[in-house]
Amino acid sequence: MFGRTRRGAAGRGRTMSFAAAALAGVLALAGCGGDGGSDDGSEVEVFSWWTGPGEAEGLTALQALFEKQNPGTKFVNAAIAGGSGTQAKAVLASRLQNRKPPDSFQGHAGAELLDYIKAGQIEPLNDFYDENGLRDVYPKQLLDQITYKGNIYSVPVNVHRSNVLWFNPGILEDAGVDGPPATIDAFIEALKAVDAETDKVPLSLGAQWTADHLLENVLLGSLGTDAYNALWQPGANWNTPAVKGALDDFAEIMKYTTAEAASTDWQGAAKAVVDGRAAFNIMGDWAYGYFVNPAPNGLAKKQGTDFDHAPAPGTDGTYMWLSDSFTLPENAPHRGGALAWLKTVSSKEGQDAFNPKKGSIPARTDGDESLYKGYLEYAFNEWNKPDIELAGSFWHGVTANNKWHTDIDTAVGLFLQHKDPAKLQEALVTAAQNSGR
Repeated sequence: MFGRTRRGAAGRGRTMSFAAAALAGVLALAGCGGDGGSDDGSEVEVFSWWTGPGEAEGLTALQALFEKQNPGTKFVNAAIAGGSGTQAKAVLASRLQNRKPPDSFQGHAGAELLDYIKAGQIEPLNDFYDENGLRDVYPKQLLDQITYKGNIYSVPVNVHRSNVLWFNPGILEDAGVDGPPATIDAFIEALKAVDAETDKVPLSLGAQWTADHLLENVLLGSLGTDAYNALWQPGANWNTPAVKGALDDFAEIMKYTTAEAASTDWQGAAKAVVDGRAAFNIMGDWAYGYFVNPAPNGLAKKQGTDFDHAPAPGTDGTYMWLSDSFTLPENAPHRGGALAWLKTVSSKEGQDAFNPKKGSIPARTDGDESLYKGYLEYAFNEWNKPDIELAGSFWHGVTANNKWHTDIDTAVGLFLQHKDPAKLQEALVTAAQNSGR
């Protein structure tokens, strides 16, 4: 789906572009937008799924800056709870279908936005980028992946890493595991050791979407970067022995997890690691803010003692990435307020206020590196390595459109019941064939 070209400055300039085929078929009917809605700047309703610890603090920091910069504009927080936006996206779809859009809504940059563009539900923001000098301060890779036929449709606020293994050092020591496992095979052996030598949960898991998140990490770790990226190309073959092997690994790993529980989102599963109840958790780096931020929204835990991190097994040298962004819906009720919000979101000051709280790094290239400590300093350096390989997160909207995303989630949900990797592969093959790619 994506091609990569690296550029030099500060190592941030890895360039990824939508393959023409990825968009041409999907977006042929894309609306080019207009001046829909009013220029009313008295209010802005911002729709997101940032309600959990870390992410909510980041949104609060952005809101505070926005209100300081725009004292005459009322900020309405329309965030809806539900990890990874599962519930929020359903509500948003209903609002857009009924022509009752919020003034701005959160979306993952990449394939997740294609359906909105195809339906003509969001405006292009080319003029906004030009007026605010944004083309010079965002990495070309991000601009490329939110561009269709020369139009940019959203404003990225951050970059996250999906492939992070969080672990409890004390439990690994008790289990006789010598550090975080670097390969899938070593990971399975470590899970077995924790299960045999301790009374702790080997790998914590929350609601169903966290199993989808685990799946993308196991696919990457088992297949390697090139083969993983190839899965998202038009006409990709999921019915291969290599995919079968990866899904067998996934099935084996799932034997050592907690049972899926809809009432336990990612925070509960991650908290089990820092509380000393689970040895491992694979989750995006938004968990870092939750771990280290002070109470009541954070856990005030210490890296190196309560938890530590490593690349997900088999993925060292690859950055599985995703980016949160905000859009301007067609006919936004308070278009003037929405543009003011996008200006705050896209600013250096806004991104440096938001990202240290959220547990992510700026999408802009000129963020203040001194603000990013601990894990975030590591992420900054990894992202900027000239030889880092890139892979897009399917679960978090980079490589799979909404239908494909939903079909994979359904396949994983069924797998959680039948536990058969062969049936899972069958369903994933069908999902790819029906994806419209």
